[in-house]
Amino acid sequence: MYAKLILRSARRSVRDYLVYIVTLTLCVTLFYAFLSVSSRYYQPDIGVEYDFTLLSDGMKLAICGVTLILLFLIQFVNRYMLRSRQKEFALEAVLGMEQRTIAWLFFAETLLMGGVAVLLGIGLGAVCSQFITALLLTNYGQSYHPVWTLFPDTMLWTVGFFFLSFLAVGIFNTRTIRRTKILSMLTASRENEAPFQTSRWMQAGAALYLLLALVRVVQGTRMLYFYGDIRLALPVQLMFWANILAPAGLLAWAAAWAMHRRKWGFPVLVLGLMVGAVLCGLSSVSVPVMQRKYLLVFGAGGTNQALGFLLVDLIFLLCGGIWLSSTLLVWKKDHSPACRYRGTNLFFFGQMISKLRTTSKTMALVSVTLVLAIFLFGAAPVLVGWAEGYLEARSMYDIQIFSRYNDVYDEADLPRGGYDQVTQFLAEEKIGIQADCAFSLYLPRREEFRSRGKYDFPVAAIALSDYNAIRAMLGLEPVALAEGEFTTQWRTIASAADRAAFLAQHPAVSTDAGELTLAQRAYYTDPMGESFYNSYTDVLYVFPDEVCRQLLPVMECRYLMTAQPLPYETARALEHLFEEYYPEQTPGGVNYSIRLRTLQVNSARASNFVLQTTLLYGAVVLMVICLTVLSLQQLLDAGQYRARFQVLRRLGVEETEIHHLVVRQLGVWFGLPVGAAVLVGTIVTGCFVGALEAEINAYVGFGALAVQLGVMAAILAVLLGCYFVSTWALFRRAIEE
Repeated sequence: MYAKLILRSARRSVRDYLVYIVTLTLCVTLFYAFLSVSSRYYQPDIGVEYDFTLLSDGMKLAICGVTLILLFLIQFVNRYMLRSRQKEFALEAVLGMEQRTIAWLFFAETLLMGGVAVLLGIGLGAVCSQFITALLLTNYGQSYHPVWTLFPDTMLWTVGFFFLSFLAVGIFNTRTIRRTKILSMLTASRENEAPFQTSRWMQAGAALYLLLALVRVVQGTRMLYFYGDIRLALPVQLMFWANILAPAGLLAWAAAWAMHRRKWGFPVLVLGLMVGAVLCGLSSVSVPVMQRKYLLVFGAGGTNQALGFLLVDLIFLLCGGIWLSSTLLVWKKDHSPACRYRGTNLFFFGQMISKLRTTSKTMALVSVTLVLAIFLFGAAPVLVGWAEGYLEARSMYDIQIFSRYNDVYDEADLPRGGYDQVTQFLAEEKIGIQADCAFSLYLPRREEFRSRGKYDFPVAAIALSDYNAIRAMLGLEPVALAEGEFTTQWRTIASAADRAAFLAQHPAVSTDAGELTLAQRAYYTDPMGESFYNSYTDVLYVFPDEVCRQLLPVMECRYLMTAQPLPYETARALEHLFEEYYPEQTPGGVNYSIRLRTLQVNSARASNFVLQTTLLYGAVVLMVICLTVLSLQQLLDAGQYRARFQVLRRLGVEETEIHHLVVRQLGVWFGLPVGAAVLVGTIVTGCFVGALEAEINAYVGFGALAVQLGVMAAILAVLLGCYFVSTWALFRRAIEE
């Protein structure tokens, strides 16, 4: 009998569960598809130079961690289902059914719906896993061949994870039903949330924001005290004072409001704080702008603090705007009679004002979460492209060996030799060598050996013949220097402004072999590896060979290109051998290092893939949760709206006008939080991209980044469109006569 009750109730409520099932199916699909690459039965052909265990272990931890936030979605949907069906539960209790039985029947019903979603999700996940496999093999430079299979351990992980989630939420719902009084169930549909004027969450947010304003006044004063100087340019002076006066203005406005709070009301305070937040945000943006333009010295800590304050300003503006939205609608309705009485606008205003007043907190949380999702979408291509570009820059050679003299204080302890143990190992393993260059890096003047200040290490030099040998390894044209000339080699990440400033200050270089003048071709920016420069420097001198013979060699390097990529196990063995003969820290203070392309590419690509999939998966899950919340809040109240729309029909309103009214209502309901989130998310992502402008120029390229961001925007638009259309269709059906 109970089984029949569960099945009948599930069939009757399938419309209410439809969005939930679709959403959960999508989440299960993503969970299975991404987690399938961690299966022990999953063995893609990525080549002998890669070890797949690093990627599979990282994927398992990342995907399971992100999926924990689905507990919120499951709990949210169950809570709203409880609210919408409490009257039904009350009637069942009045007819004699125990509340304990009612609770377990509801739990069985939700478990049944969840089971259907899990089965559908696993089936679709097997299809979507092919796209993940294609992405993985492309990341490793291999061709893709579809293989359709189900992985037993991944299925077990999926079923187990979601079953435990349903069980945890189900137990909580069971306790809620058992402890709720029958009278409360009967009157639950008539209960509303706290009225708009006494919303405690916005009051708490305003108080915290004012507290932060006080902190900002103190920090701005400290910045002016320690770094201010009357000799600085006028824009810098304005920047210092703006970061004091703008937050101080917030406190002054709060004090003025406190004296007139009965007359003005709390919305006036929020509106004033929002205006102040705009000014504070502009003052925060000025900090990194002025620092970059005038090369200010207060460091990255001040910049990061200013960007953190900017993020708080944007979030407060978002929350305050949503909280004030119903007030703005009331103002529009009261001050525009022509608009108020045009068509069905009076009904529309009543619908939206009453709903926004009772759900402003939910709308604000949805918007903030959507901002996070948009940021994750935008950050994924930036971080992954940066990591991929940096990988190419630091793994340009199959084998890189180099030393550092940072902890060497006696010239007699400086390294000498060509790392013969490596040559012997390669010969024993029958590894063919395509190119081999052992070279030294020199100090222009011997007295610079004692210069060890961080970010103040001297620029090292390389002999012209060694420089050309390395360029030949990379397929670059050789460089020529006349007698008494030098040129420079720069990191890719170095900015044009830094390069121009350095060359303007160093038209000539004094060395132990005499003075050299800058050649007509003053610099080269071809990527040549990250171990090619002295510590904390972005430039390398290129001197004639006869000059370098008279200089002090401080670093010994060797770059090799092998005929075939080193297998993973061979690379690990070579690394262990090198560490045995050349420990990372020697008694004399020399630091030896070896970088093998096989190991670098293996770990970096595994980490990049895990990072990319985690960010994208997290962004999709967050957006799906937000859109599900928005959709369900409208669908679960559609039953109450049915009577209101029937009144419109009796008044003679046409069905086309009613459908247009539904579109307007859903447009505001979806458009307000999504539009605000897109605006704030675009600003946050833009600041993030601006902070990494040099890295993006060097490793990603703004053209490639724009294409990837366009794809992400298309994904967001498709998801939003699907949820909006689905909600519109179900809402229309729910209010039909």
